Amino acid sequence: MTRCLLPITFKACQRFVIGLMCCVLAITVVSVRRSEAQELPDIRSVAADLEMPVMVDAQPAAGLRTKRRVRDQANKLVYLSLYLPRDWSSKKRWPILVELPGNGGYRNQFGDECSGRPEDACMGYGISAGEGFLWICCPFLNTKGDDLALTWWGDSATYATGSTLKYLNAAMDDACENFGGDSSRVILCGFSRGAIACNYLGLHDDEVAKRWKAFVVYSHYDGVLKWPYPGSDRESAALRLARLGNRPQFICGEGEQTKETKDYLRPLIDTKNLAFVSTGFRNHSDRWTLRPSAAREQLRGWLRDIVP
Repeated sequence: MTRCLLPITFKACQRFVIGLMCCVLAITVVSVRRSEAQELPDIRSVAADLEMPVMVDAQPAAGLRTKRRVRDQANKLVYLSLYLPRDWSSKKRWPILVELPGNGGYRNQFGDECSGRPEDACMGYGISAGEGFLWICCPFLNTKGDDLALTWWGDSATYATGSTLKYLNAAMDDACENFGGDSSRVILCGFSRGAIACNYLGLHDDEVAKRWKAFVVYSHYDGVLKWPYPGSDRESAALRLARLGNRPQFICGEGEQTKETKDYLRPLIDTKNLAFVSTGFRNHSDRWTLRPSAAREQLRGWLRDIVP
């Protein structure tokens, strides 16, 4: 009996020790990140030079951010936000910034918040300063596609043919057909959940992947960490990443986050078309784009090169 139990006991102890070491390492990494974040400036220490336009329920017009329904017009619960730039004209074709918001219900120790709703996202406006681009913020939808999903995908088990992807495609078609959007110059942007979704949804299959000219991925990256939904493992993420090809991505984040992403990507793909930039702020908030910073200038310069 003793001989039988000893190997099992030893293996159990071994697994326990390894698990304990992993926990200690994870706690150490989180503590280091928090320490680094504490040392960086808060976005509120820099005055905003842009004021995010309030979404209104009205007909789209130049310089206006409107609530728009692109599929089921009778369903008042499902909508996106559409901004036509101040210099908009129906006589020309416009590049499009398509934005995906972060998880709702988020608040951290610095007071950063995210509702998960299209009207509260601001990256597209911060990047463009309200000129030169159509800006769409597209929601995540629940499984039936009849309401917003404020946390994660809403239909993660069936995202392959899910309502969010269908709505995303409908949103781009609407912008191109009705407001002069140029389908060859579409930039997919995302913050936090939306950043992960740039690859998780944006590179889901060959059909949707080919719609994007480039990507702006802010805070988190598909495959770096495992999350509580199907397909978040690195093997699945690598299959999606293969669809990126040589298209550029601007990958940014707070603190040392981008270094972790770069270390993850370097063995998998050629990183020459990827920019890795720290925002320079401690905040997990897309509102850094509403303030002047070296990172924002670099992002705008990168975008001018991508979309002349």
